[in-house]
Amino acid sequence: MDTLRDKVCVITGAASGIGRAIAHALADRGAHIVAVDLDDDGVRALADELGTTALAHRADVSDPDAFQGVRTATLQRFGRADVVVNNVGVLTNGLPQDIPVAEWQRILDINLMSVVRSNAAFVPLLLEQGRGHLVNTASFAGLFTYAYDRMPYAATKAAIVQISEGLAIYLRPKGIGVTLLCPGPVLTNIAAAVPTFGGGAPLRTPGEQFELLDPAPVGELVADAIVRNRFFVPTHPQVVDELRRRLDDWDAYIDYQISRKPL
Repeated sequence: MDTLRDKVCVITGAASGIGRAIAHALADRGAHIVAVDLDDDGVRALADELGTTALAHRADVSDPDAFQGVRTATLQRFGRADVVVNNVGVLTNGLPQDIPVAEWQRILDINLMSVVRSNAAFVPLLLEQGRGHLVNTASFAGLFTYAYDRMPYAATKAAIVQISEGLAIYLRPKGIGVTLLCPGPVLTNIAAAVPTFGGGAPLRTPGEQFELLDPAPVGELVADAIVRNRFFVPTHPQVVDELRRRLDDWDAYIDYQISRKPL
């Protein structure tokens, strides 16, 4: 995809944080935005900011039928979809023995199954068109383990890494790009309402070498990756060194993570 001008871009989790930054970055390049979020006021405010080429659509991505509604609304307004950005993610906090199965199911439904349902709704459309691009937001937590306080979140993000790589292998030869966005520390509201179980668990960060970023540059990274058809987009390039360190001696790396102090 050599340009985003006049492309129709569906973005979930668009009301705030990284999703909002992606919406602005793509719209600045001339794209039409379908802003999807559970926060109705948030996506309406975003659509007002972006202008007449944006559509606000409230949806609960854990609803099995949500993405059929997103697809219908997109096609009714614009007649096609060119880019789909799956950007929803929620956290939970607790020691492994304290997080109940029901909370695992909630996190799986929102973080992982939303991507599965989005693919079910939009991948056939992109294949029929013979062009398009998918962006899936994972996390550093899906690339390497630095914490035990958010295991359901980390598990879903690791699954998104695998799904994205498989889709890239399948779809790239068919003219459809896939980008895996892996954010490290980024200033968002994901931690604003995190359920806590048991006495809670101490929060651990991926490392002091990863600075807290504003979302706006992340949106620019995604826009550039779509145009350049790049797969792996980490917010902090030095994460590659961390992955190599783990691969060199995984047991030693686990010992290193055990030795690190939480916040």
